[in-house]
Amino acid sequence: MTKGRTVGSDSSRNVTIAMIARLAGVSVPTVSRVINGRSDVSPQTRERVEGLLTQHGYRRRSPAGRRPGSALVDLVFNDLDSPWAVEIIRGVEDVAHASGAGTVVSAIHQRTSSAKQWLDNMRGRSTEGVIFVTSMVAPPLQAELRRRGVPVVIVDPAGVAPQEAPTIGATNWAGSLGANQYLLGLGHRRIGFIAGPPQLMCSRARLDGYRAALDAAGVAIDDALIRPGNFYHESGYAAGTDLLALPDAPTAIFASSDQMALGVYEAVRKRGLRVPDDVSVVGFDDLPEVRWCSPPLTTVRQPLAEMGMLAARTVLRLANGERIESPRFELATELVVRDSTAPPR
Repeated sequence: MTKGRTVGSDSSRNVTIAMIARLAGVSVPTVSRVINGRSDVSPQTRERVEGLLTQHGYRRRSPAGRRPGSALVDLVFNDLDSPWAVEIIRGVEDVAHASGAGTVVSAIHQRTSSAKQWLDNMRGRSTEGVIFVTSMVAPPLQAELRRRGVPVVIVDPAGVAPQEAPTIGATNWAGSLGANQYLLGLGHRRIGFIAGPPQLMCSRARLDGYRAALDAAGVAIDDALIRPGNFYHESGYAAGTDLLALPDAPTAIFASSDQMALGVYEAVRKRGLRVPDDVSVVGFDDLPEVRWCSPPLTTVRQPLAEMGMLAARTVLRLANGERIESPRFELATELVVRDSTAPPR
């Protein structure tokens, strides 16, 4: 979002697009269209908005475009200790750099104090828009960003996203369904499942896909084969250890993330077993390193970099007052078959 400062005695007060929109009695996108010289604004509205922009000393960008580094996209994660975060950052960076904008990456660790500090920091910079990743955007934070006219896009939302915020996701249900149908097609009937954090919609969709695949194949769902996880290696190891210790252990395990699948590898090794001879393993994400592990991991490819690119394009379009085709985007997943899966003995 572009911002300027008032002139005269009130020069310390920020002038935002949201403020101009409120004074003019129009929407934030309408003000953005006027600022960007768009033709789809009535002459009367344009005149009213232009007058307010001049009156309050709003500073516009040069029509030739933004200077490199003069505008920023905020990319906010709950945590940054996962390899898939790097893939999303790469996608956002590619699009932001091409548009002449910089990227500010932050982690708020699901703490109110961290979110408040991030918001305080954001007020001091020229933020075009904010991309939240696997985040629950608290109502006070929503209200503040809305007041400032800062557009928001959410990647893999936790829970129900704000109605006005576009969301970017992947076909989690279909990806899980296809992976488990593949295992069923190999002849597996005892398939373990390691879930992701239950508050995330993507986790629930992957569990639903697993259940749908078994149900469609006429295989009874055994709750003893379903274990909780948090997408990280340690939870995959713990869940894999529990599943392999069952009297009637699974012949295949589907983990809701690649990191958890690699944790299952460790559990299999420590039990003196082998992948895929004794147990097949499937992950979800297709992180770069899983093609080099031993054996290379069969997994559901989630287009993480592409999700980041789409999120950046969307938030920049909103910042420019442009309309987007849909408030909800889902990119296709794809099963990548490698050497960690085989028919059961």
